[in-house]
Amino acid sequence: MSTAPTARQASKAAFEANKLAKWLRRATGQAIADFNMIEDGDKVMVCLSGGKDSFGLLDVLLHLREHAPIRFDIVAVNLDQKQPGFPAEVLPNYLAGLGIPFRIEEQDTYSIVKRLIPEGKTTCSLCSRLRRGVLYRVAAELGATKIALGHHRDDILETLFLNMFFGGKMKAMSPKLVTDDGRHVVIRPLAYVPEQDLAAWAEARRFPIIPCNLCGSQPNLQRTQVKQMLDRLKSVRTVLLVNVRVPRDWQDATNANLASVAVNPTAWPATLRQFDALVAAGHPDLLLIRSDAGRWNLLVPGFGDDLDRAKAYCTDRALAIPDQCNPTNPDRRP
Repeated sequence: MSTAPTARQASKAAFEANKLAKWLRRATGQAIADFNMIEDGDKVMVCLSGGKDSFGLLDVLLHLREHAPIRFDIVAVNLDQKQPGFPAEVLPNYLAGLGIPFRIEEQDTYSIVKRLIPEGKTTCSLCSRLRRGVLYRVAAELGATKIALGHHRDDILETLFLNMFFGGKMKAMSPKLVTDDGRHVVIRPLAYVPEQDLAAWAEARRFPIIPCNLCGSQPNLQRTQVKQMLDRLKSVRTVLLVNVRVPRDWQDATNANLASVAVNPTAWPATLRQFDALVAAGHPDLLLIRSDAGRWNLLVPGFGDDLDRAKAYCTDRALAIPDQCNPTNPDRRP
């Protein structure tokens, strides 16, 4: 039998939720600024599927609208694809409670997909094309200048590997793109947000999540295989044994907001043990990269160019970072 949380537990939960909210808003705002996604006077059509990602996107954009230095409008749009058992009343009730403009577009794309795609085959491609066509039409009818989708950082990474492994090309989702006919601008404000944070936010906010009976229920999807592969990689020490250049513009372009801290190769045994402990403790974004000068660098997220704070961050976590590394043996491997 579950018991009510204590005052201390409730206080901690509220603190963690507030911290997560700040991070989501900051990361989303940073992506919007980096790619100039939303401009003054824009009318942003937020595509709401009923999943955790689109609920989180709408929630964050509504907050940013009230605090942004520019003025923009939001209209929420849901495409009711007439899936069997779809609770048609959930989203209208939720959106009406928010007091924002919304539109529920009814198009029986479900029957089209089921009729044209043989049983057991992947429905994603046709389903997404049909959805996209309807959403583009609705955006034109509403006078929307931007179409906001809920794809997050994991979606972008998975698409990159999908195209590499199954399409033979280096291509990922673009955070911002103009349609081929030039009529619409599609934006993905959650491009910097990991999926696990959106899942945690959905739980904290208790969004009325609606499951999809087309996409997620299909076994052996290529995207699912890639997702599982990336999940396994997260548990492995994040070390890139490659000879790469790490200039400032690369850091800015990827918006990793990284500080590069020199690591002494002669101290590898102890350093790597400490590094492994950090990754195991929940810091998988730390990267070890060998630069073109043969130096090993620890890239620490969240500190920009503030190397002193980055070093303090590592020191606090018992990761010893010498001030200088030894470049005399560029081929040394940990």
